[in-house]
Formats: sequence, C-alpha cells, structure tokens
Amino acid sequence: MAACTFRRSIASQLSKVLDLPPENLIKSISAVPVSKKRHVADFQLSVASVTEDSSSESFAQDLHLQAQKLAERLKCDAVVSEISTGPGTVNFTINRELLAKTVLQQVLKDGSEYGVKSELFSTVPRQKAVIEFSSPNIAKKFHIGHLRSTIIGNFIANLKVALGHEVIRMNYLGDWGMQFGLLGVGFQCFGNKEKLKSSPLQHLFEVYVQINKEADDENVKKLAKDFFRKLEEHDEQTLSLWKQFRDFSIEEYIRIYQRLGVHFDEYSGESFYQEKSQEVLKMLEDKGLLQKTVKGTGVVDLSEKKDLSLFSTVMRSDGTSLYITRDLAAAIDRMNKHSCDTMIYVTDKSQSSHFQHLFQILKLMGYDWAERCQHVSFGLVQGMKTRRGEVVFLEDVLNEVRSRMLQNMASAKTTKEIEDPIETAEKVGLAALIIQDFRGLLSSDYQFSWDRALQSRGDTGIDGAEVSLLGYWWPP
Repeated sequence: MAACTFRRSIASQLSKVLDLPPENLIKSISAVPVSKKRHVADFQLSVASVTEDSSSESFAQDLHLQAQKLAERLKCDAVVSEISTGPGTVNFTINRELLAKTVLQQVLKDGSEYGVKSELFSTVPRQKAVIEFSSPNIAKKFHIGHLRSTIIGNFIANLKVALGHEVIRMNYLGDWGMQFGLLGVGFQCFGNKEKLKSSPLQHLFEVYVQINKEADDENVKKLAKDFFRKLEEHDEQTLSLWKQFRDFSIEEYIRIYQRLGVHFDEYSGESFYQEKSQEVLKMLEDKGLLQKTVKGTGVVDLSEKKDLSLFSTVMRSDGTSLYITRDLAAAIDRMNKHSCDTMIYVTDKSQSSHFQHLFQILKLMGYDWAERCQHVSFGLVQGMKTRRGEVVFLEDVLNEVRSRMLQNMASAKTTKEIEDPIETAEKVGLAALIIQDFRGLLSSDYQFSWDRALQSRGDTGIDGAEVSLLGYWWPP
C-alpha cells in the first residue's frame, strides 16, 4: 500500500541517523489525520518512542529540542518534500505529485480491495461478528432512525468483511406484541388480500392506522386481545394470517434493501423468542436474580449496593415477557448458534440505557462473552420529509432521492448523456445521502437538508458522492 511505501522510505532515512533497524521504526511513524481547517503533515514520528530514557523529567522538558535536532539531521528527498517539528514530534510531508501518482496507481491495481491490503492489518486476528441493524417494525412506519441504522450497520459490516472478518448481518424485526392483535382485527375488518400481496408494507400500515382510530372501543380491545391470545396459543388460522403479514413484508423489504445496496443473512424477530424468553425468566429465577415487586412484576437488581436503586423490569405481572427479556433470549441464542467473537447492535442513542441493562444482566447470568457485546449508538435526524410530507416508508426516501437527482441532472448544463440516467440518479443520489449522514459526529443529532445532500459543489454532496460510489458501500 502507498502509506506503507512512504513509511518504509521515512524509516529507511531515520534508521541511518538513529542507527536503528527500519522495521523497528515503521510502527512509530503514524499517519496524521486530515484537517480541513489547517495544513498538516502526512506522517509524524514521536521522538519519545525512539528514545530509551523518555521517562525522565528532564527528557520530557527537552522533547521539543530533541525533535528539532533530529529534524536538522534529516533531509528532504524524492519522497519527502518538507520536514517540520511539533511538540516532541518530527513531521513529514510527502511530495504531492508522487503521492497522487502512487495512490492512483495503487487504486487501479487493487480496485475494490484498495486500502485493505495494508501491512498494518496483517497482524489483526480474523473474527466472527454478528451485526444487528435496520430492524423496522412490521405495520409501523420506517422512521429515519431505521434508515440511519441501515446506513451505519451496512458500512460497519462491509468494513469488517473487507478486512477479512466473517460477518452475519441480522435484521431483527418488530414482528410480535399486542399491536399484532390490533393489526389482526384491523385486517379482518379492512384488509385486502390482493393489496397485502402487492404492497404489504403500505397496506398493513394503512390497516393499522385505520384500526387505531377505534382502539379505545372496548369491543375492539377485546377482539385484539383474543386475536393475540390465539396467536400465542399457536391457533392455526391466526398464525397463518400473522405469517402472511411477516413473509410478504420481508419479501418487500428485501426488494427495497436491494435498491439501497444492502442485504441480510438472517431475518430474525421478537416472535422467535416467545418460548425462549420464558426459559430466560426461569434461569433468572434459578440464579436468584429475579425479584417480584408488590405489583407482581419481575425485576433484576442492577444497583451496586443491591438496594434496587437501579433495576430492569423483565416480566409483566401476568408472567409474560418484555422486549428486554426477548433480547436476552436472542443474545444467548445467537451466541450458541454462531459462537461469534463479537455482537454489535446498531440503534439510536435513545436505546443506550436498554443495552447497558441488557449487557449487565447477561454478565450477572454468568455469560462472560457479554463483555464482547457492543452498542453502536448514533444521534437523531430531524426534518427528513419528501414532497408528499413526512417519511413513512424507506421506499419514499429512495424515490425522492431519485426524483430530485434526475431533476438536478436535467437542469445542469454540464450533464452529459448517460446510458441509464434513472439508475445513475439513484446511485449518485443515495451516495450523497450517505455522505451527508457520515459528515458529522456519529453521536450528534443533525437537521436533514435535501438541498445540502444533493448540492453539486463541495465534498458533502454530489462531488463527494461521485468519489464515494465506492467500494465500501456497493462492493462488486
């Protein structure tokens, strides 16, 4: 890789001055992060890392002088165009013409594998990871948090695969709960089997919205409760209808995810863990971790002093499980099934407390691998609307991107004739959307802007997107 070539060249010159083997110096030469605000060097050497008595106080005060003396003994050459010093560092700027030529040659040679063949990754152990992301709720709107989870989760998965890790991409659907009792009754009243087959996500959402208007009616409440009870008892007719809701929805999700350049190895869901969540409650009880409250609910004490100042509710008063109980069952099942090195959950930061409790309970249950579970949280996005109004479905976003990009292309004087303008508009538009999502800090909330995402100047809009139609999003 280009960076390693430059490091070796710098290390070779340093070894002659410091009388140290070049291989001992390469790891001490680090890349300097790019800054938009000021000019920075490309690589730097920490003088302390190559000096034996760096712990002494007198040396610590003299680091800058040591760096200056070392820099004076070094010379610019065909590779290094500038040598400067910082607080205890010697900084190296690479010849710009050589840098551009070397990088472009390497990109042409490596193609989609550019950047991942680096010597720096050669010692990284290959691991197996389960990554849960996207995870929308059937019959409810696909909110912008699901889109951001999809973008970030897919990027993490692609990076891990590129680095040689084995990845299981998991979509954990919201496919269970009392809302399915309401949805079942709603479908019996307002449902259409043809619409369910042709447009399941939209039709189920419409049915759910319509029946929700009558949700306070005592008769509707009773019917919904009865439908969900039958579902839990595995009544054949009720289960068959629920299975159609799930299967048709997944089929449509797969089609839409393909437009986004995303795929999943497993479509899991809360429904998989109804019985296993009861096994978890039994395990918690056997380990003395399950405590009953005066209301009859089951809780796990997470406080340091064991005074219930911090606890997690894992069971309703009627003995049924909750979302966290099903997540406990899912985590245990995944580890048993996949024997993975790490499990990563990609959701917005509002769920941080939930995952802290989840991992803590797993540790209390004696699962040491809980240390290898990770919640990748992200900030919230406000203001994403299509011309038709609030975003309800992922497909609304994809259609809006394509439509706006086609309009931009048609009005731009520099647009050349393209063989497939619709596909080009969608891919470049989606890349611009992804670039805008990545431009800020992961944990920060941000206000979405179509104009900023699809602007044709700067590195956050279309210009950045054209550069990034790239390997880590649409791998070949």
